[in-house]
Amino acid sequence: MPDKNPKRILIIACEVVARELHALAARSPRIVDIVFLPKGLHDQETARMRARLQEEIDKADPERYDAVVMAYGLCNNGTLGLRAPLVPLVIPRAHDCISFFFGSARRYRDYFDANPGTYYQTTGWFERGNSDLADNIMSQLGLSSAYSEYVEKYGKENADYIMGVLGGWRANYRRMTYIRMPVEGLPEYVEKAREEAAKNNWEFDLVEGDMSLLEAMVTGTWDDERFCVAPPGAALERVSDDSIFAVPREETGR
Repeated sequence: MPDKNPKRILIIACEVVARELHALAARSPRIVDIVFLPKGLHDQETARMRARLQEEIDKADPERYDAVVMAYGLCNNGTLGLRAPLVPLVIPRAHDCISFFFGSARRYRDYFDANPGTYYQTTGWFERGNSDLADNIMSQLGLSSAYSEYVEKYGKENADYIMGVLGGWRANYRRMTYIRMPVEGLPEYVEKAREEAAKNNWEFDLVEGDMSLLEAMVTGTWDDERFCVAPPGAALERVSDDSIFAVPREETGR
């Protein structure tokens, strides 16, 4: 007889993967609850981002959930130090969400190495990001929140100069890659991305996305190669190799 009160997976996610996670959760054999946080969370300083994520983790009821899954990567170190007090905390071994759209950190790394100077676009960035490309790129570089701090510290004229130096983003990019995800009913943004690339005199590339990594999140297929599973109370730490995340040895019991 089925359990009348089955436990669930809680996923805490950046809203740029909203369409993909909704679609996958609907097909998952597990019961999945999802909390989406604003894309702008990445624009805050690392400590504030970490504190907001930890606040959401702490709300998870251990009587309701088997685990908390973070649909985030390293994300400018904003996920380091996170811990779930009473349930496992699961996080993909990824630097950022672009790996989610490629389907694996390896596929993203191979593309990244072969195509330096690439700006990536997806449905989520079009729908959840700022309509201005410059603002979006400043956000991805983690610079948009710094401006007000520079104004307060150094005055507007100096802040404008600093941001001009830090935000000379056009010189850093020469290609736009749109990752088209296999989600039924997805709006067609390919032409819009192509137009933006042309406007900036960039090359344009269309890549077919892969839902494998996101699907593993919602089904509980958390193999060690793709995910770090921290036991209750253990904090996520950074490692220098492709594993990206680890937990202190004494906290794993091994």
